[in-house]
Amino acid sequence: MSDTRTELGDGDAPVEDEVGEAFERIVSEGAQRLHRSWREVLTTGLAGGLEVGVGVLAYLAVLAETDSHLLAGIAFGIGFIALLLARSELFTEGFLVPVTAVVAKRASLRQLLLFWGGTFAANLVGGWIITWLVVQALPDLRATAIESAVHFVDAPLTLQSVCLGVLAGSVLTLMTRMQHGTDSDGAKIVAAVAGAFLLAGLQLFHSVLDSLLVFAALHAGAPFGYADWLAWLWYTVLANMAGGLLVVTLLRLVRSKDLIVDERAEVDAGR
Repeated sequence: MSDTRTELGDGDAPVEDEVGEAFERIVSEGAQRLHRSWREVLTTGLAGGLEVGVGVLAYLAVLAETDSHLLAGIAFGIGFIALLLARSELFTEGFLVPVTAVVAKRASLRQLLLFWGGTFAANLVGGWIITWLVVQALPDLRATAIESAVHFVDAPLTLQSVCLGVLAGSVLTLMTRMQHGTDSDGAKIVAAVAGAFLLAGLQLFHSVLDSLLVFAALHAGAPFGYADWLAWLWYTVLANMAGGLLVVTLLRLVRSKDLIVDERAEVDAGR
């Protein structure tokens, strides 16, 4: 495996060395994630929901003061920085890294599906808890929370809505790819802030982030209910997955085809 990666890096294309190193990191991390116990998956996902909730708090505070979604989107970067440094997990971060590990035969499809389901559910529970605290502690943000959430729950299922979801999945998966392409914590933080700016600042449809805004609005007495949230959530999850898996992850897998073939051969040889 290492010989193949060295050969790919020979000649006038040192960038291939970086591709090989990034691939190795992704496969290793993905395998570790998918072999976690249920306790580890749920607690990591719960922490992820709580930490993203801190970003939602910053988002609502800045939006209430400035009425600018773009500035609020930058403030939301606090949530992604917290996720990065605390090593927590978002459902939509689970596209590139775990999927690559499965394709490389370092984990199974069943483990991937359980990981997705457990992380997503734990993210939502953590987000529900933190947004309840935010609304109770800072009642002045209630009107802003309701106004922000209406943008999502009132959105009809149209081509535009689906595209907003696809873009959200693509942006977050690209952010994950950029963070795995560098060893610099500073560069990873820049990627986190850039991803937050695009997701929250442009009000893309993100199944976890925007669900937290909806939860905050529901805690604040919104004129809609959980059924309205679910009517928006189901297609947003699918659109996020399409963006993350088909637009970004698939291209990275094609780019790393030779490395994947060798990784799979190494696994088969060890059985």
